[in-house]
Amino acid sequence: MARYLVLLAGLAGLLALQACEAVQLEPAPAGQVRELRWSDGDSGHIDGERFRLADIDAPETGSVGTRSGARCERERELGFEAKTWMIALTRRAAITITGDHGADRYGRRVLRLSVNGQDLADTGIAAGHLRTWPHRNGRAQTQKPDWCGNAR
Repeated sequence: MARYLVLLAGLAGLLALQACEAVQLEPAPAGQVRELRWSDGDSGHIDGERFRLADIDAPETGSVGTRSGARCERERELGFEAKTWMIALTRRAAITITGDHGADRYGRRVLRLSVNGQDLADTGIAAGHLRTWPHRNGRAQTQKPDWCGNAR
């Protein structure tokens, strides 16, 4: 009897999985983002593709002293704050790609985004989590912002 109950439970599970697989999602409108994951405060993955925000810098979250890491522990702390803020801001929000500057030297799409109709970069700068870092043709036009000296 117990063996039949286990078999019935297994069959019910398979039917539930098949029902889940059959669900079709509506295609996102042009420019609308379906899935966003943040790696740090200015880069991540959009719909499975790597990206970074255009003309913006966020503090680094990598270990101090590593090639692409933070320059000081305070920058690293600010980096985790920026990432946490980005996650909270964009969770369940309408995110739209408003500008695409092509790929950077690492193969990431360089994008401008809006969140619920507001420019994400402007919002992040106003909140103190991002700073401007203009680029032209893939080259920085100014030095990378210093997150260690004047932290905010």
